[in-house]
Amino acid sequence: MRVIKLLGLALLGAVSCFAVPQDPPNIIVFLTDDQGYNDVGCFGSPNIKTPHFDQIAAEGMRFTDAYVGSPVCGPSRSALMTGSYPIRIGEPGNKKNLHTVPHTKELMIPEVLKQAGYATAILGKWHAGDFKKKGDPNSQGFDYFFGTPKYNGVTKLLEQNKIRAPLMRNREVFIEAIEQEEMDQLTTWYTEEAIQFITQNKDQPFFLYLAHNMPHVPLGVSDKFRGKSEGGFYGDVIEELDWSMGEILKTLKELKLDENTLMVFVSDNGPWIEDVIGDHAGHADPLRGAKMKSWEGGPRVPCIMRWPGQIPAGETSDAIITTMDLMPTFAGLAGQSLPADLTIDGKDIRPLITGATEQSPHEVYYYYCYTDLQAVRDARWKLVLPRTEKPEWMNWWARMIDEVKTIELYDLESDMGETVNVAEQHPEVVARLMKEIEWARAELGDAGTIGSGARFFDKGKKRPGIGKFKQWEAGQK
Repeated sequence: MRVIKLLGLALLGAVSCFAVPQDPPNIIVFLTDDQGYNDVGCFGSPNIKTPHFDQIAAEGMRFTDAYVGSPVCGPSRSALMTGSYPIRIGEPGNKKNLHTVPHTKELMIPEVLKQAGYATAILGKWHAGDFKKKGDPNSQGFDYFFGTPKYNGVTKLLEQNKIRAPLMRNREVFIEAIEQEEMDQLTTWYTEEAIQFITQNKDQPFFLYLAHNMPHVPLGVSDKFRGKSEGGFYGDVIEELDWSMGEILKTLKELKLDENTLMVFVSDNGPWIEDVIGDHAGHADPLRGAKMKSWEGGPRVPCIMRWPGQIPAGETSDAIITTMDLMPTFAGLAGQSLPADLTIDGKDIRPLITGATEQSPHEVYYYYCYTDLQAVRDARWKLVLPRTEKPEWMNWWARMIDEVKTIELYDLESDMGETVNVAEQHPEVVARLMKEIEWARAELGDAGTIGSGARFFDKGKKRPGIGKFKQWEAGQK
């Protein structure tokens, strides 16, 4: 049985006539880093308390089938900003890096919203452009940036590797290397900066991209939450993020901005689950897999949207949505049209989130692991393609890739944990979804294949060598 349908027919008729305000709404995207599907109370966490995330679910709409553009940080954030699968996004030198580096000519959400008079800010982790090539937030439409260029490490504990992210204010380095003391304060600092930005821009529409570094390892948490969660240290980190949401909600109400603010809470991908991370990782239950994998636990994330008076309260939708939908949806809310010659993969989901329809605008969703097309799903079925274990062309990231020997098919309605392969029982479904795979390879591309819809902005050869990973040559499957 599928999860709760969006609305009964009687209520659907009542909310479908909701009028979008003449004044464009404020927009807040509250993005967490590596927070798993199960790491929210209203998504089933047994021991992590998230009263404020649960509150926005009670006052808004919870999406059980929400996806990101890729199950890993940089490509996921690039997809959110551009409305496109990472493999479509143009990159400097016409390359296609495993970790997407958007070209500065790629149109991003803040550039669209600034045309409508929005004040724009990003607080937290960027990881959607190369600072050395003017791919910083200020060059892509953000008025204000306070945060880190990329991740804050790749190990359980900070002292286990040499990576130290700088903390920046706009293009200036604020703290040259974040150590544990500063990392413990990041969630608090971002929250304080968010309150200040909202307060300063309360008289004009604003777009706030609050992209927390947590709970990406190495973890950090302030003393006011350390040791408080039944979910251990990781739970402490999530509960501080929930506090951050509460402070934002309180500020909106105090400034009387609550009813004209769309809040989107979502994670950038599933939890980073490895033995070396141990209990500092999140949980994707009941989904299979995790970050860097195309099983459901990688790209399927917790997502909640709240907008009092516009999004019906207390509803749950099982319609497929993606973070790539945010760009065209925000553009529509701001009264802006995207360029006619720009092809993106996101859809305007205003009819869905306001209750005018319960149907997803997406017929299918494609599962790319870096640039490797590994699966496709429709409303019910998911087809998984054969793949080798730990392919060499993925270099460091290959360690997370498991082998699939034959085509597999899963009924996500009854088996969201992807436990029973039913490909032999449904050959007609396999054949139909394989046609979707063929379309994606032709339009978007695949490892070693250039899609006809891929964007290139620079002169010269397309995909020259694909950087140090030599993906172009080794990626032939």
